[in-house]
Amino acid sequence: MDSYNQEMLDTHLKGDHYGHRMGWLRAAVLGANDGIISTVSLLVGVIASGASKEHILLVAFAALTAGAISMAAGEYVSVSSQADTEKADLEIERKALEENWEQEKAELAHIYRERGVSPETAEKVAFELMQHDALGAHAKDELGLSDVHAAKPMQAALASATAFISGASLPVLLIVVLPMENLGYIIAGSSLILLSVLGALAAKTGGANMIKGALRMFLWGSMAMALTTYVGLQFGAAG
Repeated sequence: MDSYNQEMLDTHLKGDHYGHRMGWLRAAVLGANDGIISTVSLLVGVIASGASKEHILLVAFAALTAGAISMAAGEYVSVSSQADTEKADLEIERKALEENWEQEKAELAHIYRERGVSPETAEKVAFELMQHDALGAHAKDELGLSDVHAAKPMQAALASATAFISGASLPVLLIVVLPMENLGYIIAGSSLILLSVLGALAAKTGGANMIKGALRMFLWGSMAMALTTYVGLQFGAAG
């Protein structure tokens, strides 16, 4: 198959499925979701406590900055650990192939037989795949690793931090431009709408039900904001 046809095939396969989106989609959804919920929940709690606008602005920008850095660092460390584990497994498999080729071929053939391939075909497929790329064949079929789902720490970190900033920017901007009157209600309401839209879009991108995706985001956001508002009111009453 020439390079053009191979590229067209790869594009077609990716276009029909959603698995290749899981890495960045998970990080982006987590980042945006956390950016909205954590920032808005913190802000409505502070507003409920009766804090001045200057203090609310300070909290808003501190939450935006710290949250973005925290999300990037958390994603990078988490996904790096996954990548390290994958590399260690591949190194173990590489040594096994060097030391006992026939046994590894038998293991691969056994995997194909377990999937319903006839013994003769399984032996032939295992042999041909190992002649072409032994480590790649074992990585995919024995270890369950592939380029599509490979851990990409920097990609996850950047996607998560960018998404967090995007999600947190709206409530922070509203704090800057709006007067104090009904500020908490406006921020909470607009953020719940945004969370619902985000949930629906994330579900659509991942091939899931949009209504369920929107409802999940709305419920969790409402719960978080209600709890922090209660805490803020208690502190305000105590003051």
